[in-house]
Parts: sequence; structure tokens; C-alpha cells
Amino acid sequence: MAKGPGRNAQALDSHPARDDRMLRTVCEDAAMGRWDGPRDLIAATGHDWDRRVFRLQILARQGVRLRWAETWAAAEPDSVDALVMLAHVQALRAILAGEAEGQELLDLAWQTSLQAADAAPPDPSPWLVLMALTRTLAPDGSLMQQLWDEVCRRDPYSREGHHELLAYLMPRNQGTSALMFDWAHERAQQAPHGTPIAVLLLVAQAEHYRHRMEQNPRNYGMTIHPWTDCPDIDRVLEHWWRYRSPQRHANFMDDANYLAHALSFAGRHEEAREVFEQLGPHFGRLPWAYCGEAEQLFLKHRDRAMSSTKATRWRR
Repeated sequence: MAKGPGRNAQALDSHPARDDRMLRTVCEDAAMGRWDGPRDLIAATGHDWDRRVFRLQILARQGVRLRWAETWAAAEPDSVDALVMLAHVQALRAILAGEAEGQELLDLAWQTSLQAADAAPPDPSPWLVLMALTRTLAPDGSLMQQLWDEVCRRDPYSREGHHELLAYLMPRNQGTSALMFDWAHERAQQAPHGTPIAVLLLVAQAEHYRHRMEQNPRNYGMTIHPWTDCPDIDRVLEHWWRYRSPQRHANFMDDANYLAHALSFAGRHEEAREVFEQLGPHFGRLPWAYCGEAEQLFLKHRDRAMSSTKATRWRR
């Protein structure tokens, strides 16, 4: 018997921690104002910068309207992890407050991030916080380049660092479509095979589509999709998907959603099947929301891919 749409929708999982089960448990602790769980998890993450940044960002969402990050920093004033966590929380508060109301919060987050950078010289995460603050509240191209250089010295293929700079170059922020695409292609070409940096190409395509729809929705209608005959899809398959590590990077589910979306809108449903299999229930609202009702589109294309009679396999 076919499943109804309600039952299918309930099977989707949009938790921001994605498939990080340890993080999910700690998010529950943080939501109740407890900081011992975040402390232990961040300490256990060690120098896995990719996973560390992801966990700090997700936990920051649980600290915006609570005070556990401040309590932790006060209880353990010599803890570098506590200081870095506090920088993430304060930055998110400033970003949510916006430019008009967030100057005091911006100054506080900026100072805490600089203190964290001094306390943890090898850690790229304080510099990523400064990039996010610069992108959203204090645009400065020269400063953004300096911050990017600091991140690259510590983590040359930082997934988050690449996405921060790409976002800065988007038309909605301080760049143009041409700058965004040129930089995405340059970085995707230079990154080693197997790294998810190539997904920048699909993020740029989705942003370009969103921007064109916002500018001229009548003439750039839903029948026009830049993913049809898009060579960037094959570049992502070749540079990332085919050679990806068996150990998933922290934002694997978000990147796989972009690939599943691109393959689906290119009509390559057989190839999309393996991507949807790897995604399982993990649904990311973006980029599906750029093209309509996100959950409905995800379910529609997942069903179509999973019912394909033949799936193209990219891995042995």
C-alpha cells in the first residue's frame, strides 16, 4: 500500500545535528541550560576542526537565549573551549540582532573571538566567527581576505571557511554572480579530489537561481532551471562524490542535499538514487526551498529516484 504524504513527511529528519548522534544528545542538555555536556563533547572532538566547527555552530543555537555558555566560561575561566563556545554564542546573538541593533553585541563578540584566537592559536574556529561577523555586520573586503588567510593557515580546505567566503561574494551580500562563480570554480579546481569543496559550484548555482527569481520572477519562471545540462554537476560527482571518504564530513548531509537537488532538477533521477540512499531521512530545507515547497519537492524527487529501475553507481 502506498504511503500517504503525511506519513512520508513524518519520516523526514531536519534536526540541525544531522547524523551526529552525540551532538543530538548534547543539544538536549544545552537546551535545558546544562553546560557539562557541551564541555565534554567539544573536548572529545579534539583537533578535528571540521567536526569541531560544526558542533560549536549547532550548540551555539542552543545558547542564544540561555546563559549556559556564560556560566561555563565563568566556572572555568582558563578553558579555551569555553571561550571559543562563548564567541560562537555571542556572534550568533549579534547576527540575529542585525546591524541596526547589534553594534554592542558585535563589539562584544568580536573581542571574545580575538581572545579565543589568542588562547587557541591552531584553532580556525575563532577566525571563522570573525568571518561570519564581517560578512553580516561589518562588510570589509580587505579584512575578509585577511581573515580568510588566517583560516587557511590553520585548515587549508576548511569547508566552513569556503562557504563563508562564497556567501560574502554572493549578489545578496558584497559580490556579484560573476565573482561568486569565478571563485567557486577556482577553489573547486584546486581542492583535492574527495573534499566537499566542489559542492561550492552547486551552492553558487542555487544562489544564482534564487537571485534571478527574486529580481524577475515573471520572466525567470519555474520552468527554467540552470541544472539542466549543467556541467558543474559532473564536476561535483567527479571531484567529490566519486572519491569521497567513507568517513563522512560533518556537513555531509547538507552537501548531499545540494547534489540530490541538482541531479533531480537535471532529470538525472537514476544517479540521484544513491545520493538519496546516503541521505536517508536527513532533509535540508536548502536548496529545495528556492524552487518551491521544500519538503514536497524533496519527497517527490526522492520517491522518483528510489523508484528508478536502474541506479548509476558511483562507488564500487
